[in-house]
Amino acid sequence: MKDCIFCKIINREIPTKIIFEDERILAFEDINPKAPVHILIIPKEHFASLNELPEEKRDILGYILLKARKIAQEKGIGKKGYRIVLNTAEDSGQEVFHLHFHLLGGRRMTWPPG
Repeated sequence: MKDCIFCKIINREIPTKIIFEDERILAFEDINPKAPVHILIIPKEHFASLNELPEEKRDILGYILLKARKIAQEKGIGKKGYRIVLNTAEDSGQEVFHLHFHLLGGRRMTWPPG
């Protein structure tokens, strides 16, 4: 998607601080962090949201979650705790329409979040 900011990040058209990358996903620091650790984890294949993810691509969800766990451990928030957020569609607060997870930690989280 040529107008998608996350696709532009994947294609290196927009610079970012990459935390992890492989052939399937990209993890990078959020430019407007809501916690001391705030990392976005995205599939390299474009899906506007969870609603658009085809059933046959469902394995990417588990893959991202396990990588999020590993990143949390590497960032030193694995033991104290972290939050993984997936917003879907406008009413959830999704602003960038490319499937993405927020990995948040480094401070005590509150509930409800919004």
